[in-house]
Amino acid sequence: MFDPKKLLDDLLGSQIPGTGSTVREKGGQAVQMAKDNPLAAGALAAVLLGTGAGRQITGTAVKLGGLAAIGGLAYKAYQNYKSGSAPAETQVAGEPELLPPPADTAFHPSQAPQGEDEFTLTLVRAMISAAKADGHIDDGERQKIAGKLSLAGIGSDAEKFLMSELETPLDLDTLVAGAQTDAQKLELYTASRLTIDPDTRAERGYLDLLAGRLGLPDALVDHVEATVSAAKVPAEGASEAAKAASKTTPNSRW
Repeated sequence: MFDPKKLLDDLLGSQIPGTGSTVREKGGQAVQMAKDNPLAAGALAAVLLGTGAGRQITGTAVKLGGLAAIGGLAYKAYQNYKSGSAPAETQVAGEPELLPPPADTAFHPSQAPQGEDEFTLTLVRAMISAAKADGHIDDGERQKIAGKLSLAGIGSDAEKFLMSELETPLDLDTLVAGAQTDAQKLELYTASRLTIDPDTRAERGYLDLLAGRLGLPDALVDHVEATVSAAKVPAEGASEAAKAASKTTPNSRW
């Protein structure tokens, strides 16, 4: 069995497979790396998510690891929403330092009623579903991905899981059901928003539909948008590498 948390880290583009270095740290070498090894250049995110390597989460979030970073961003968005501040007031890139969610809150991974690994897989599924929203991953692209994954060294179990998810038709009912608490619903949306920058109507429409199905208040979604935007910065050379690699009133529930 593969490690769901490691897979989530790879999908967030936080580590370049086989190097232990972040995409941002290796940004200057990205284009050459793309020529030498397209998979390593763009990280697993570029292979699966297409746009994933264009903008990366900040170094602070990378250090936390994917699961804690998503929880921390969701918790921060929720706190800002709860305080009544306007989303624009919180959208300051790189400030403050992202912290993991407090251990005594429902946002902390240890509080997952279904277990950390199972919820991590739900987040991975959410990211893949978001990536498919604009039709980027068609049959031809899946074949390319399959070939690249075989060279990725992620393990046969992880490879089979990813390919199965890529081939599975979108099922929002099952995806939404994977979030068992209000905090997890917000984390699921946060992970989806981290995956894509909604530059197309299809992507924006998917995120809006997902937020509606999760029952998230519009004002809370706006805070997620602001928080994620502030946490993501352009990765030097990453866009070229990705191309080479992949050719307000709080709701009573809260």
